[in-house]
Amino acid sequence: MSAQFKVSVLFVCMGNICRSPTAEGVFRARVRAAGLERHIRIDSAGTHDYHVGRPPDARAREAASHRGYDLDELRARQVSAADFADFDLVLAMDRDNLASLRRRCPAEHQHKLRLFLSFSRRFPNLEVPDPYYGGRQGFQQVLDMVEDAAAGLLDELTRLHALSPT
Repeated sequence: MSAQFKVSVLFVCMGNICRSPTAEGVFRARVRAAGLERHIRIDSAGTHDYHVGRPPDARAREAASHRGYDLDELRARQVSAADFADFDLVLAMDRDNLASLRRRCPAEHQHKLRLFLSFSRRFPNLEVPDPYYGGRQGFQQVLDMVEDAAAGLLDELTRLHALSPT
């Protein structure tokens, strides 16, 4: 991790084309609005390699765009072994992906793994549902949940790491 960053966050779902890139885009916008982009490194990945190199799902990009988030430059990638060492937090969208991460993560980095919605104020005990096989409303629901958790995550990181705009 570059010396300029105080904390790094990796968002993870299954294929890295719906939920985790949405979380990356929403959180990146929140971090930028707070003037903290020089302090927080943000990325996303998938536990599976189904869509490596592809942009986020068109429905995810459209839903995000309607709320002012740009996901167009993002490309899917799979979680790598190095990610567990390189990131301070590895945040799964659901329990299945969290379990997959736990199986792959070395013991010394297990403490970095959490459910993303553990930072949510409105949905703290839930998972972000995969909207891939559903309709457009599912992508709106994902955005609602992600926006709430992103706010809670930013508040916690700002407090824990004494972050201030530069």
